[in-house]
Amino acid sequence: MKIASTLRSLVLGLAAFATPWFAAAGTVLDWNDLALKAVVAARQSPTMGVRSMAIVHAAVFDAANAIEPRYQPFKFNGTPPAGASADAAAATAAHTVLVKLFPEQRAMFDEALATALAATPEGAARDGGRAVGLAVADTLLAWCADDRVGAPTQYRPVTQPGVYVMTTLPVSDDFAASRPWLLVRGDQFRPPPPPALSGELWARDYAEIVSVGARTGGTRSPENTAVANFWVVTGAPAFNGVIRQAVAARKLSTVAEARLLALTYMAFNDALVAVFDAKYAYNFWRPITAVRNGDLNGNFAIKRAPGWLPLVDAPLHPEYPCAHCISAATVVSVLQSEMGDGVPTITMTSPTAPGVTRKWDKLSDLEQEVSDARVWSGVHYRHSTEVGRQMGRQVSDYAVKNYLQPK
Repeated sequence: MKIASTLRSLVLGLAAFATPWFAAAGTVLDWNDLALKAVVAARQSPTMGVRSMAIVHAAVFDAANAIEPRYQPFKFNGTPPAGASADAAAATAAHTVLVKLFPEQRAMFDEALATALAATPEGAARDGGRAVGLAVADTLLAWCADDRVGAPTQYRPVTQPGVYVMTTLPVSDDFAASRPWLLVRGDQFRPPPPPALSGELWARDYAEIVSVGARTGGTRSPENTAVANFWVVTGAPAFNGVIRQAVAARKLSTVAEARLLALTYMAFNDALVAVFDAKYAYNFWRPITAVRNGDLNGNFAIKRAPGWLPLVDAPLHPEYPCAHCISAATVVSVLQSEMGDGVPTITMTSPTAPGVTRKWDKLSDLEQEVSDARVWSGVHYRHSTEVGRQMGRQVSDYAVKNYLQPK
């Protein structure tokens, strides 16, 4: 599977999400759907897409919670006018941040806002809600403007004088240096270094990846291959459907629903900050580099495979720890904090595996599948997936215990 063809199929598959806005807007999940469509239509990177979703859902939560104050707010501490509409506030907040993030898609957002506001009669309730929504959005956007996302990369390629290396710089280095939403700092849960190349753990991981991660001639089963291709999709499009189904199954109030979505996406954002902090701190090599340089490990249990290729072309950032794994563990752990592990059957399709539907009755099974998929696709070592999952639980636990708590 080549990088170009993989990305092309991903963009074309996700384009199905970017349909015109015809559904009735107003609920939290309506704005979630619209935000994901905007992210996909703008072709945002996985990190930037998750950040955008976090901004939208934090705004919706703070707006609804300002009028029905059941939880500690995130950034907005203003006092709403008496009788202000929570629905109008949430819709206005979502609309304002979406227009700021995706100005070229404004027509779709305007239509959604008009539909949402039509559910509240003209008058003080609607006007008060709109005023709160605008104030919430302005507060949040001012805070986000200072998060250092998008700063020019300072990545320094590893080489020797005169020796060629790939001239394409890796991605998401700026996210590693950005300000987290909930964590104290990006390296708060930075893990220990990857395994020593001379040790048994490295030899174990190396042998597994050579065998089950090879593009051809390996020991991976057809089912493993299907799962690996399914989870090529990353970022918000990979997990939003899971989040929506889990949240909808709880039949929460508007404010509680807004809280759970905001907490999930803010923790998701910080999981990416944390994992890219670790990735660029350790700069550990991907399997394709390690396997083709197997004679440089200093480990006699390892043999070089000069023509080895992974099933999936490796993402353009360092290997350790697994970003997809920390993403899955964070999302799953936040949802588990609300509903436990067992859920009504969750189903999902993927733009990178057309015609395939996956199903889970336990959130932990989904989390495990993501980790297995990254090994089977030949882009992550087993230990890296385990460390990523542990980091995800740490980020989630910190978020759940310290933010948006009931009053």
